[in-house]
Amino acid sequence: MSSAHFAASRLFSVKGLVAVVSGGGTGIGLMATQALAANGARVYIVGRRQEALDNVVKTYNQGVEGEIIALPGDVTSKDDVKRLAAEVKQREGGLHLLVNNAGIAGPKTKVSKDDDSVETWSQKLLEEPVEGWDDVFRTNVTNIFLMTSAFLPLLAKFTYGGDAAGRAIYEKYQTGVINIASISGLTKLSQSHFAYNASKAAATHLTRMMSTEFAHTGVRINSINPGVFPSEMTGSGSDENNKTSLEGEFDPSSMNLMAKRAGSEEDMGGTILYLASRAGQYTTGTYIPVDGGALAANPSAY
Repeated sequence: MSSAHFAASRLFSVKGLVAVVSGGGTGIGLMATQALAANGARVYIVGRRQEALDNVVKTYNQGVEGEIIALPGDVTSKDDVKRLAAEVKQREGGLHLLVNNAGIAGPKTKVSKDDDSVETWSQKLLEEPVEGWDDVFRTNVTNIFLMTSAFLPLLAKFTYGGDAAGRAIYEKYQTGVINIASISGLTKLSQSHFAYNASKAAATHLTRMMSTEFAHTGVRINSINPGVFPSEMTGSGSDENNKTSLEGEFDPSSMNLMAKRAGSEEDMGGTILYLASRAGQYTTGTYIPVDGGALAANPSAY
């Protein structure tokens, strides 16, 4: 008997797949883009900043087996989302993978249990603009609903080997959606940003609802809930290669991380490849924390 079907090159292959990654210009979105393109996928990166997208194409298209293509757009606009889906349909006919990564941090209010009175707590929290809550939910939750709804027909068209690339990877390949949520949506701590954590909890539950409601289409829907990874949200902007460093920016002991470090590009890239490939075909309707043990060391609903 042969064990060739267990080869990593077969289990984790994404060669020939077509993917769309929102927020693909920096941070976790760029990690996902690089991991997919390096292994043979054609990746459309979506974002509002044309310059950031163009820099990714220029910097990371060299020497990869696949291809990275810039597709500017605003994922919080229903009209723009419809346009993006129509453009991908015209170019590719269908889609294998949608990574909903775009997100913002929203308002942040730091309060101290030791130094602040309840009246001070109330006053500080009420200073958060309602518009900030609206923006963070529109970007972190509504965009997932809009993008998944718009691209669902393209994903359904390529599922169960409905195209040559899918058949080459797996006879009954099921396409997928990966929503990038956060462990902030699973922890019971506000971490000084109630709006962001609430939005990521909503994104995680939206993942489970959509995976159930859309199960008949054959499209798998999961979320990755990262801990601290280098991004413009956790660090101080991006460098000339659209990368962020957390050196001097993050202290692992502040979260009692078992891993004693922030997440790496390989940590995230490997998880993306798992969910996108045949290795993840039996995984749907769930969330995967990639957090260095943060949820194990802190109060959480996980």
